[in-house]
Parts: sequence; C-alpha cells; structure tokens
Amino acid sequence: MLDCCLVTPDHPIVGRARALEHAAGGTRREGFWLVAAAALCWSSGGLIARLVGTGPWTTVFWRSVFCAAFLFSAVAIARRARLAAVVRETGWPGVLMAACFATASTCFIMALARTSVANTLVIQSLSPFIAGLGGWLFLGERVRPRTWSAMGVALLGTVVMLWGSASVGSRIGDLLALGTATAFAGATVVVRWHRTVPMPAAAALASVLGAVLASGWADPSSATAGDLALLALFGIGQLGAGLLLFTAGARLIPVAEASLIGVLECVLGPLWVWLAVGERPGAFSLVGGAVILSALIVHTAADLIRPTFPAGARAE
Repeated sequence: MLDCCLVTPDHPIVGRARALEHAAGGTRREGFWLVAAAALCWSSGGLIARLVGTGPWTTVFWRSVFCAAFLFSAVAIARRARLAAVVRETGWPGVLMAACFATASTCFIMALARTSVANTLVIQSLSPFIAGLGGWLFLGERVRPRTWSAMGVALLGTVVMLWGSASVGSRIGDLLALGTATAFAGATVVVRWHRTVPMPAAAALASVLGAVLASGWADPSSATAGDLALLALFGIGQLGAGLLLFTAGARLIPVAEASLIGVLECVLGPLWVWLAVGERPGAFSLVGGAVILSALIVHTAADLIRPTFPAGARAE
C-alpha cells in the first residue's frame, strides 16, 4: 500500500514534470532573447536618424512606407493572405491604437531632429509610468504606492534633463520625446482595454497613417539611394522587425522582465551614436537619465522579485 504512494526519481510523473520544467525554462530563455533582440533593433534608431540625410518629415514618410510594406507582408504570410479580414478584426480599438503608434513614431523622429539621442530614448522610457497613470485614470486600475514613488523620481529626472537643455529647440525636442512616451502609453492603455487587438496589424495601419500624415510636408524625391537603403533599414529592421520580435518574446516572459530588458534600448542607443558620430550627452542628461533609469529598473526588478498578479491571473 505504501509503495503506491512513493514517487521515485525514475517514476513517469517525475519524468513528465522534469520535461515540463525543462520546456518552460527553454521557453523563458527564448522569450528573453527575443525581447533582447527587439531592444537591440530599436536601439539603432538614433544612429540611423543621425546617418540619414533626409529631413525629418521625409524620414517619417519613408520609414513608415517601408515599415507598412514589411508588416502587412508579415501579417499576410502569417494569416495566409487573409489581410483584409485581419485589418477588419482590429476594429476601432485598432484604429485608436494605430493613431497612438503613428503619433509616437512621428514625435520620435521630430525629437531626434531637435535634441540628443540620449534625451530622446531616456525620456521615452517614461512610457510604462505614464501608462500606469492612464490605466488609473481611464480604466480604474489601482496604482501601487511604490509605483507612485517611482513616477515621482522619474519626473524629477525629467525635470533635470529639461533644465539642462541648452536651447529652446532642445527643450522642444525633449517635450516631443515626452509626447512619444505619452502616445506609446496611450497605445498600452488601449491594449489593456481590448487585449484582442492584433498588434502587428495595428502597427502596420499606424505606419500607413504616419506616411499619410507626413506626405504633406515630406519631399520623397530628395532621398538618395544611400538614404533609401538606410530608411529601409529604419522601417524594416529597426521598427518592424523590432516589433515582431518583441511581440513574440513578450508572450513568453513576465511583463516586468520584458520592461526591464527593454531598458537596453535606452543604454545602447546613445552608445552607438557616441561610438559612430561622437555625440555625447551632457552632464544634466547623464544625471537625469540615471535618475529615470534607476527608477524604472528598481520598480520593474521589484515586480520580478514579488510579482503582484491578481488571483487567477497569469503573466502575459
């Protein structure tokens, strides 16, 4: 009778448990590397913006065109050419998300044209905090005390960066970077509200909106062959591929871990520009950026140590 209750190391149940544990570990590692690859793709944006010779609106136009073509092709392949059906599935929440994405993408390019890559990327990293505030205001989500504290610290870092901007143009660029963060946060709130919106399709629609918006001020014919190659890399490799990698990887790891890995973009982006074109952030940018990134890292690390999922919820 006792033997039937014993589970030995070679018992089939143990074997299955070990197999499941091994599979889960492999899946989590896969998610880590996919999100890290996405952050690496996104970190190249500042450098490409510095290397391309087109004006900001022309950059927005061509980047959007290449990204839309890439993402629509990816969606068509994944959904077996049911592209029109996928676009219809996005509905008005998808259109709203696309408008947020298009605004964020446009503000990002405009910010890079007016302020440093470091300021743009670090201020952009405020998006999770702004999304938390938006969830509290519009969805009634509870904001934890330590999240409020982290928001306050991050706001202090932003004030330091804005204070240290040398000119009105730089301050406008910093505010545009804040607009990027706010628009991304808006898209995040829409995702929390309607979790069924297909992200790649919404991002492809956003690229179409971005191209239409920029067409009134852009001069597409001014792009040289070299510019077009860089802009194709900007739209396909930096934006489109980064989004697909992040979407695939973020499903396999906790949200906090994905956010923490995403900080790589803020660290690597200024590094590439410094190594390639010698653009160095100023003292105020370094101090303010350190404050913001510290708040983000400590906050997300705390989520990893003590996950706070509601009863019955799962990490997504």
